[in-house]
Amino acid sequence: MSKLVLRNVSRTFGSYTAVDNLNLTLHEGELVSLLGSSGCGKTTTLRMIAGFITPTQGTIELDGEVISSPQSSLPPEKRKMSMIFQSYAIWPNMTVEENVGFGLKLRKVPAAEAKRRIDEMLEVVQLGRLRDRYPAELSGGQQQRVALARSMVVKPAILLLDEPLSNLDANLREEMRFEIRRLHDEFKMTMVYVTHDQAEAMVTSDRIAVMNQGRIEQIDAPYELYRNPKTKFVAGFIGRTNFLTGRSRAGAVDFGGFFIPTHVLAADGQLPDEVQVSIRPQSIHLLRDKPAASDQRCCVEGSVQRRAYLGESWDYHISFAPNLEPIRVTARPSDVFEVGQKIYADIDTSQITIVS
Repeated sequence: MSKLVLRNVSRTFGSYTAVDNLNLTLHEGELVSLLGSSGCGKTTTLRMIAGFITPTQGTIELDGEVISSPQSSLPPEKRKMSMIFQSYAIWPNMTVEENVGFGLKLRKVPAAEAKRRIDEMLEVVQLGRLRDRYPAELSGGQQQRVALARSMVVKPAILLLDEPLSNLDANLREEMRFEIRRLHDEFKMTMVYVTHDQAEAMVTSDRIAVMNQGRIEQIDAPYELYRNPKTKFVAGFIGRTNFLTGRSRAGAVDFGGFFIPTHVLAADGQLPDEVQVSIRPQSIHLLRDKPAASDQRCCVEGSVQRRAYLGESWDYHISFAPNLEPIRVTARPSDVFEVGQKIYADIDTSQITIVS
């Protein structure tokens, strides 16, 4: 049985539709991220799952039972869920140990059992030696671990996280992404994670639901989302990419400066008259000499229009033809080409994705 199911869920505020006919299913022990820019409906969806907002339409089910509908909504405190907010919301006048045990105290868990669970959780989040400190004496990352420990120690049916790393600096955010994934793998807890940071979603998630204007554009594993985006929005939102538009003619697609055989882009050879594709910058290799012809590669002559050295890579803009927008290429630090230099762009055709 599915753990959490959202069926045809919508939420309107006056004439504004924040969530529009959304369907989502989470399995037991799965971590799913709701990823999107501000205003896409991800936080409204999370708050409906938590019970803070009632859906205008549709139902939300937990373990096969309806907990939210336009007619009735189970109160948040009865949903057996925990939620972590951007601000952590830990009590400044309580020690780390007292903060972690606060939920157990509210639930009247016997003292011996509560102490055992607190001790275990503090060790898991690596805060055992800091149990007597107050929040003001902790770093941002340590405060976030307190919030995580407090939420998980009560063993919620689902853990909800609302942009929990947004207040941390870049290095701490990177560290905590892996920490959240580690804790998820250790406890096998079902989690819904809201973020606007694609790297955060890629590291932490089993699946990512990319949201746009209140709808899910695509939900898939991180690798599949990046490798096989179904829409132009998803391709552009997950990582960097080049969009090219071509015309189908005589068994090939003409992109204005080069041709790709139709069967390379569609195994059945069926393509519309106009084709739009996504080509990742990493799928193109720059060469000084023309390589041997291959069905798996498309080689195009061009020139370097501009470049930027980023330390770990070069970011090149390659011009193929006067009527084509320059294409971005990510190259190794050792692949050094001068502006204006003639080159060959070797495109891996297996990495070209048709988008709608």
